[in-house]
Amino acid sequence: MEILNGLINRLSDLVFYQVTLFGITIELVVLWLAIPMLFFTVYLGFINLRAMGAGIRVLRGRFSGPDQPGNMSPFAALSTALSGTVGLGNIAGVAIALSTGGPGAAFWMFVIGWMAMTLKCAEVTLGLKYREVQPGGYVRGGPMYTMKNGLASKGFVKAGLILGGIYAFLALFGAIPLVQVNQSYVQVAEVTGFTEPLIYGIIMAALVGVVVINGVGWLARVTASIVPAMGVVYLGGIFAILAMNFEQIPAAVALIVSDAFTGQAVAGGAIGAFVVGMRRAVYSSESGIGSAVIAHTQVRTAEPASEGLVALLEPFIDTVVICSLGAVAIVVAGTYAGDAEGIEITSAAFATVADWFPYMLAVAVFLFGYSTLCAWGFYGQQAWCYLFGHSKPAIWVYKFIYVISLPIGAVLELGQVIKLIDSAFFLMAIPNIITLYIFAPEIKREIFGYLDRQKLSSKDQAE
Repeated sequence: MEILNGLINRLSDLVFYQVTLFGITIELVVLWLAIPMLFFTVYLGFINLRAMGAGIRVLRGRFSGPDQPGNMSPFAALSTALSGTVGLGNIAGVAIALSTGGPGAAFWMFVIGWMAMTLKCAEVTLGLKYREVQPGGYVRGGPMYTMKNGLASKGFVKAGLILGGIYAFLALFGAIPLVQVNQSYVQVAEVTGFTEPLIYGIIMAALVGVVVINGVGWLARVTASIVPAMGVVYLGGIFAILAMNFEQIPAAVALIVSDAFTGQAVAGGAIGAFVVGMRRAVYSSESGIGSAVIAHTQVRTAEPASEGLVALLEPFIDTVVICSLGAVAIVVAGTYAGDAEGIEITSAAFATVADWFPYMLAVAVFLFGYSTLCAWGFYGQQAWCYLFGHSKPAIWVYKFIYVISLPIGAVLELGQVIKLIDSAFFLMAIPNIITLYIFAPEIKREIFGYLDRQKLSSKDQAE
């Protein structure tokens, strides 16, 4: 065990190796993800700003038909992807950013969130282009297939197989559900007083198992229902805080903006606010990790870029909207300046409305955790099948392992397991970002070509 713990510690230290940026320490992996966000935003001509309207039109189903390959509507694919990314990080992550980087960190989360939209668009577009459509419309997709089929198209068959295998192996560990179950239990227990972790884990396993066992069709239906519901519950609480403190909103927004540049910052002035905001925005959006590509590749479409445009809405909803509203609510409530940490800050802000409001937060936390577990069960299955085949026995082995592991997450002290899983999760970004750089010209042609074709189509219809 000492040897194993030592190896895990070394891996974690390597993945989260810190460098100094203007006197502030930041994990190298955060820069690895933030730099391509900026690069693709400029390289693709600020597609995140220019093509939001097109993404919304695709989301409404205007360019998706039942005869096209895939298993989900654009809305269901977006909901599934949001299920994997909109989670406890959006609730606790904003609070952490404010308590460590000051109010200005929220401004930089907002800015980085916009650039994350472009990176998500790029990776999803590429994922759709190189997905595998089987007879009957069944789809195999994700970064591992992008690497396998994309590099094969350039003559690097063996390199594609190896790189895809590395990604799938890391994704298996990144998709282990112990952390999500543990975190959701801890937050629910804190605000409700419920102290039966094993019962909580078994209930969660049963609910998630229904979705995982019944496959992608159930996943699409459940996430399409839960994502709007959990958004309504959480944002309902946020809007209640803002309504009670309506007169303070302009001052709170002014503080967030001014502190971003002048910060008396907790974590090192304005630069500290920027670094903390960048870190939390990267973690919140998961752009560049590649996980959401697995969900988006299930969409019914013959145009890869169409779903890429839908995908750019994901960080907008996740980071730009939800995180920003949460940040303003916490600032007007003033709870970030106390001794509370993480989810406690958000819970204290909810409590300023009414004593029972933290229970609303508990409901949101449960739904966020549940939806994340459903989505990652599907992601892990795709990685498992890439490595071990798509036979029914192989799929059932994975589903069994995934579901029975859920209660363990609620009762264990995770410790080193968290380090291992987090390390694998962010290591997924290394092969994924390398692939995106290799295929950057192809991504650009695909997106711009699609937008040009849509313009011509619109002109033809007008004539």
